[in-house]
Amino acid sequence: MADKFAIVTGASTGIGFELAHVAADAGYDLLIVADEPLIDSAAADIKGKGVDVKSIEADLSTIDGVDKLLAAAGGRRIDVLCANAGTGGGNGFLDQDVALWRHIIDTNITGTLYLLQKVVKDMVARGQGKVLVTGSIAGFMPGSFHAVYNGTKAFIDSFTEALNNEIKDVKGVTVTNLMPGATDTEFFDRAGMQDTNVGRSDKKDDPAKVAKDGWDAMIAGKSSIVSGWHNKLQAAAAHILPAGVTAALHRNMAEPGKGE
Repeated sequence: MADKFAIVTGASTGIGFELAHVAADAGYDLLIVADEPLIDSAAADIKGKGVDVKSIEADLSTIDGVDKLLAAAGGRRIDVLCANAGTGGGNGFLDQDVALWRHIIDTNITGTLYLLQKVVKDMVARGQGKVLVTGSIAGFMPGSFHAVYNGTKAFIDSFTEALNNEIKDVKGVTVTNLMPGATDTEFFDRAGMQDTNVGRSDKKDDPAKVAKDGWDAMIAGKSSIVSGWHNKLQAAAAHILPAGVTAALHRNMAEPGKGE
């Protein structure tokens, strides 16, 4: 058993899976979680790295699911938390089922905040710990045809910066916001965005690089990082252009049936 312990959420695929690999390479024992059985296969893939890896299937959109995750830690000190779990849904807001947009909000915001409050409170009490939250540059722009998801990421981007400022006088504890752009993961298939320009694009970022960028920023104690130079340019433009313009740009990326 290693003397360092990390929890990575949303770790069955994509950025979370890659974060779990980075943590294992850094010598952390792991508790990884996702809301699908595939999380057990992810754990099997990581176990060859010589660290202890435990997987758990839990729905982190619920308070009970977060409590189940924390109980699985068995009271062990959490040195690193990668709060990566998130979900999205394409199409226009008026066409989305209530159950879908509530699940997006509950996963991306409610479950994430509850987990952060539980874990960061303990970190602050002992003066040690690092947190990486997966936000998004999507939070910088009105998300036409992805409105709820972008809204949740706008919340997370803002909240994470505020939380990091609130605890800035606590030496040894930091919260870092990782803000990727479109990344080559299963996200777009799961969100039903295969027929959009962004879904079909072959210019998405490598999730392994995004994970490494986020991990390095967290270890360095940075408050935030936008992964990828082109995403940095897009984020900068979003702060300058009028909201109506960025909404139109996002519509071109995310409107169903427009993928070429």
